[in-house]
Amino acid sequence: MRNNLWLALAWSASWMAGSCNAASNVTILADEQQPQIAFAVPELQAALAARGHTTSRAPLEKAAADAAGPRIVLGTLQDTAMRDALRGQGVTSSRSLKPEGFSLRKSSGAGKETYWVVGADSAGVLYGGLELAEVIRCSGLEAVQTVDQNPYMPLRGIKFNCPLDERTPTYSNHHGDAQIKNVMVMWDLNFWKAYIDDLARFRYNHLSLWNLHPFPSMVRVPGYEKVALDDVVSTTETRKMTMDEKIAFWREVMSYAKNRNVAVYVVTWNIFIPGEDGIQSTKGQYGLTPKFDNPVTTDYFRKSVKQMLLTYPDLAGIGLTAGERMPGLTPEQKETWVFNTYGQGVLEAAAAQPGRKFKLIHRQHQTGAEQMAKTFKAVIDQPDIDFLFSFKYAQAHVFSSTRQPFADRYVKQLGGLKTLWTLRNDDNFYFRWGAPDFVREFLQRIPYDVSAGYYYGSDGYVWGREFLSKEPETPRQLDQAKHWYHWMLWGRLGYDSELTNERITQILGARFPQVPARDLFTAWQEASMIYPITTGFHWGALDFQWYIEACLSRSSSSETESGFHDVNRFITLGTHPGTDNVSIPDYVKAMAAGKPLTGTTPLQVSQQLHDRADQALKILEGFPQVTDKELRLTLGDIRAMAALGKYYGHKIRGATELAVYRNNKQQAHQDAAIQELTQAAKYWERYTTIALAQYINPILLNRVGNCDWKALTAEVWKDVEIARGPATR
Repeated sequence: MRNNLWLALAWSASWMAGSCNAASNVTILADEQQPQIAFAVPELQAALAARGHTTSRAPLEKAAADAAGPRIVLGTLQDTAMRDALRGQGVTSSRSLKPEGFSLRKSSGAGKETYWVVGADSAGVLYGGLELAEVIRCSGLEAVQTVDQNPYMPLRGIKFNCPLDERTPTYSNHHGDAQIKNVMVMWDLNFWKAYIDDLARFRYNHLSLWNLHPFPSMVRVPGYEKVALDDVVSTTETRKMTMDEKIAFWREVMSYAKNRNVAVYVVTWNIFIPGEDGIQSTKGQYGLTPKFDNPVTTDYFRKSVKQMLLTYPDLAGIGLTAGERMPGLTPEQKETWVFNTYGQGVLEAAAAQPGRKFKLIHRQHQTGAEQMAKTFKAVIDQPDIDFLFSFKYAQAHVFSSTRQPFADRYVKQLGGLKTLWTLRNDDNFYFRWGAPDFVREFLQRIPYDVSAGYYYGSDGYVWGREFLSKEPETPRQLDQAKHWYHWMLWGRLGYDSELTNERITQILGARFPQVPARDLFTAWQEASMIYPITTGFHWGALDFQWYIEACLSRSSSSETESGFHDVNRFITLGTHPGTDNVSIPDYVKAMAAGKPLTGTTPLQVSQQLHDRADQALKILEGFPQVTDKELRLTLGDIRAMAALGKYYGHKIRGATELAVYRNNKQQAHQDAAIQELTQAAKYWERYTTIALAQYINPILLNRVGNCDWKALTAEVWKDVEIARGPATR
């Protein structure tokens, strides 16, 4: 009902404004035998219906014939009927289209207007159709202009932690509510269809499923048949599902994804085997051990990799990680093992299916690019296998800085081989985030010439169905649907890095006509910038070292028993190396010595947080009372992020004042520290009040453990007592 309401309002507003394109029947001509093109047709019909048009459909072969009323024609440059129709209308598309690129054209003649979607291939037609549908939805047919567009990044992917079973978990067993609650979701075809449809709409073309050891849940390995699991087990449910049924299920998922230009990959860590950490109940089966020098384990992995590719004809490739379970091994030993297993497995699969193209993704994790390239030369030279490096570009936190220096040295070692960048978000799980300017600049700063693309996602969270809302849908909403703006930005700006804020604002206006779109855009972005500003200053590189939504980490990183990052940790923890932020100790030293500082000081960081939060809150104060559920919850999330920004703004200022006081013993600085940390505590309480009105808490998180906002409130107030203490620690 909500969607119907905003669509009706958008159409009504356009009608009253005097649209130059009166509502009419629009004929859509396309070769719907091509599934990627067929996906665009109902998207266009829905957009046209929102503008009051009726639609009819016809095959592409009729595009050259005369017809009454406006038409939309979709086809590739390779299609004879499309070329003939274009020639008949005197229409030319761009000659520089790349794979997945498209041209939009408009022509008039014979009493009708024709809108052309010309793709370099069927994927280009898909994206061109989605682009045209969006223009129509936002502004009407009269707004269609000539457009030529090619993808910015060739691969635009999702890193999806996929908990297939309690015995084949996604990572670190099932230590985390998101993993535990989403096992059965992974076997829900309706989930995957809705998820993949949105991936296509957001211009993602790569879905990587990450699992410690997926083989027992996905394939029957010759010689190791008893490892296969003929049921699905979660903490609350057991479902009978034979391996044949599982294979049929994943074949359908992969086929469905392929039909929307989304290639599916499986990525693993190593060395995890059946029989350890709860992966399989048949511990010790076949003599498998997690040892790199066990020939049985090597044989099992090699055959598993080969069988995965042979079992799934639409599987686009396999990814691997060297080093997770290889303590004490040299880079040469690690690479030898992964080549003898994964490398040989993909080579055997390629030999068994000559002409089939697929990828092998090798993560640079606890190993080196030069050794990887040397060991995998036979794979790199195989013409049917596309070998890609993968590198964790921003450690665990993309929300830290648009400049990430960690790959600088690594890029020099590549020797021209392409890299698929891992972009990790282990910061934002609760709130609807959205800062287009940050995402655009971040993606544009990735080293382009060596880039194959990126996959974006979390390590410690499963983005399946949401389980945190106090007003849940039935069935529970897809996390990606709740966070649609967030995921859209990372996909759309990867395809078109020049996507304008004007267009993004139009998208918001079409979805939420109840409030001024430009104001919503600004408030949302300002509040969302709390994440990178804070984490860029307070830098815990790995996922277990920092979680901003709870000011939390493991105790080994927080240097507190609770894991809470107290005011002392805000003084001692360093800044992100890609920023020009000045740490608190360096600031205190410079002030004491009377030396000038270059960079952004802690006090300036604090002020940035206050300015962003205050602007967001001021805009929201001017909004009318809203009844639309999604908009109401979105505004609640923006308020929560802004309140969190006020908390960190006061905390950073308080930590700085406390550090200065400890250095010069001047009472005024201690008083200022107490005042700032008291204000921080009050904003923490405001933050948790807003958040708890919408969300369930506490939750168990995979990396940092129990996240309990109420319990942490006592830790927040302890900062005030720390500031009241003596000048020496």
